[in-house]
Amino acid sequence: MPLSRLPSDPRAALVVIDMQYDFMPGGALAVADGDTLVPRVNQLAAQFRNVVLTQDWHPAGHISFASSHPGRAPFDSVPLPYGAQTLWPDHCVQGTQGAALHAELDAPHAQLILRKGCNTGIDSYSAFVEADRTTQTGLAGYLKERGIDSVFVVGLALDFCVAWSALDARAAGFNTWVIADACKAIDLDGSLEKAWRDMTAAGVARIHSTDLAG
Repeated sequence: MPLSRLPSDPRAALVVIDMQYDFMPGGALAVADGDTLVPRVNQLAAQFRNVVLTQDWHPAGHISFASSHPGRAPFDSVPLPYGAQTLWPDHCVQGTQGAALHAELDAPHAQLILRKGCNTGIDSYSAFVEADRTTQTGLAGYLKERGIDSVFVVGLALDFCVAWSALDARAAGFNTWVIADACKAIDLDGSLEKAWRDMTAAGVARIHSTDLAG
């Protein structure tokens, strides 16, 4: 996809996914070197007129937690009414330090902080549609009502919440780019390769932060 929007364009938005302590080194569901992204994300956010931040925001006892399934361990998969669910360590529990955005994340002009995964019985990797693939977060409507037609996605983790958000942005009709060097992945059983394959097939473009210079 040609780079038809630059950060200064009012029709473009940067969507920063889950830059939270539980996804940083030492966190409950740490992504390797996740904290090293903070300066780059800050640099990108400073370029964009429109910025959205997301937070994983789970109630205690969330259905995606391995602790909610006796006899199961983190990274097991279980069938749920909406499909297979990877089980995770308890993470990003509402109001905890692990759920907080990284203190050095610097995007004071962000217009929206979207909290997802709040429904006890449904996981939500995507910033747009929960894992039942039916329940909308409202982000698509928010962006469209503001005249935004293009999104640039960064953050954690590339192969889960970033990829699902990018795929759903594309499905909702947005021009969608993932800024690869402003993301880090978990890479669970080939999940990173699959994420890039799925995104490419859907028309999500892969770019580098330097592609936005100027």
